[in-house]
Amino acid sequence: MNNVDFVIITGLSGAGKTQAMKALEDLHFFCIDNLPPALVRPLVQLHGQSKTERQYAIAIDIRVREYFTDLRDSLEWLENSGHSYRLIFLDCSDTVLIKRFSETRRLHPLVKGQTKSESIAQNITAERRLLAEAREMADVIFDTTDLRPMDLRARINEIYLGSPLHNSLMIDVFSFGYKYGAPIDADIVFDVRFIPNPFYVDELRPLTGENPAVSDYVLGFAVTQLFLDTFTALIRDLLPNYAKEGKARLTIGIGCTGGQHRSVAIALELVRRLEEMGVRAGARHRELG
Repeated sequence: MNNVDFVIITGLSGAGKTQAMKALEDLHFFCIDNLPPALVRPLVQLHGQSKTERQYAIAIDIRVREYFTDLRDSLEWLENSGHSYRLIFLDCSDTVLIKRFSETRRLHPLVKGQTKSESIAQNITAERRLLAEAREMADVIFDTTDLRPMDLRARINEIYLGSPLHNSLMIDVFSFGYKYGAPIDADIVFDVRFIPNPFYVDELRPLTGENPAVSDYVLGFAVTQLFLDTFTALIRDLLPNYAKEGKARLTIGIGCTGGQHRSVAIALELVRRLEEMGVRAGARHRELG
C-alpha cells in the first residue's frame, strides 16, 4: 500500500483528520485540506505536468458535504486513469466526539448557533447519515475512539511505510565544541571529553575527525567502543518511545573541547552504526562549518 498516488481522508468531524493529515505530511505527502472532489481531476492534471514525483493527501469533510455526490465519480476517474488511491474514513464514538468538542470548545460544523450537548449529539447523528456512503466506499476505516493522536499516526505509518512508527523518525547527530558554547537545540547531549584528545598528537592536530587517521585514533580506545556500544543500544531501545510522543526528529549533540576531533569522529561513527540498524540518521558538525 505504500505506492499510492492519492490518499483521501474523510470521516466524522473531531475524529482526527487534522492528525491524520499531519502524519501524511511527515511521510512527505503533499497535503490539501477541504478540497472539493470535483477538483481532483485538475489536480491530477497538474500532477501529470510536474516533473517531480509526488504523493497527495486530500482531506474532505462535512464543510464541503455538497460535493460528496462527486466523490464516487472522482474515485472512479482516478482508477480508470491509472492512478492508485486509498480512501481513509475516520470514525469515533458519539460520546468521545461530544467530549472532544466540549474540551476544545469548538462548534460542530453542523451547529448553527447552538452550543448545547444535545444539539451536538443530534448533529453528529446527522453527519453520520451524510457520510454513510463515504464510509461504505472506504478502503481503510480507523476508529479513533481509543486512539491517541500518536497512535493514529503510528497506524498510518504502518500502512503507508509498511514499518513501525519509529522507523520514520530521523536522528540528527551533530558535533560541537564546548569552548564555543553548549547547544540549545539538542534533545540529548553527550560529553566525550573523557576520550584521549588527538589535539595533543602533533601529526593529528591540524586534521579533523573526518580524517581516517583521527577517526582510527579516537575509535581505537576501549572506552570509546564501550561508549558507542552502550549509547547506540540505548538510542535503539528508546526510539519507539520518542516516536510515540510525536517526535519526527531526535537531535543528539556530541561535544568535545573544540569540536574538531573527538566529537566529529564519534558523531560519524554513531550515524554509521545507527544506519546499519536501519535507523535514519545524519551527521553535521557545528564547528567545521
